[in-house]
Amino acid sequence: MLHLRYGTSTATKLSFADAVARAKDLLKEEGFGVLCEIDVSRAFKEKIDADFRPYVILGACNPKLAQAALERESQLGLLLPCNVVVQQEASGVIVSAVDAKALLGTVGRPELASIADDVNARLHRVLQRIAR
Repeated sequence: MLHLRYGTSTATKLSFADAVARAKDLLKEEGFGVLCEIDVSRAFKEKIDADFRPYVILGACNPKLAQAALERESQLGLLLPCNVVVQQEASGVIVSAVDAKALLGTVGRPELASIADDVNARLHRVLQRIAR
């Protein structure tokens, strides 16, 4: 796994389509629903007639954790949902998840740290399992 300042990425041996489907299944197992799915390559083609590699953003939300966070910080919706990206690169399919601690750290509310840790643990398990 590759750790970035704002997320974690992993390679998978799955095809792009299978990785998207598997990511959704694994997110569900971790208590997340996918609120939105943005097909970036299709949007670029439709909006600016540009070709782009297969790239999907899954907007994932764990309702219980989101509620707990929003009760502590009403404007936190600006940083939600937690994004998971599946993309085709020359080297293969890469799946990435946002680092909730880095994201929520911008708010400056220490009481959100435990929620961010929980989100990160769940997303990390998704990445570990999709990498197999």
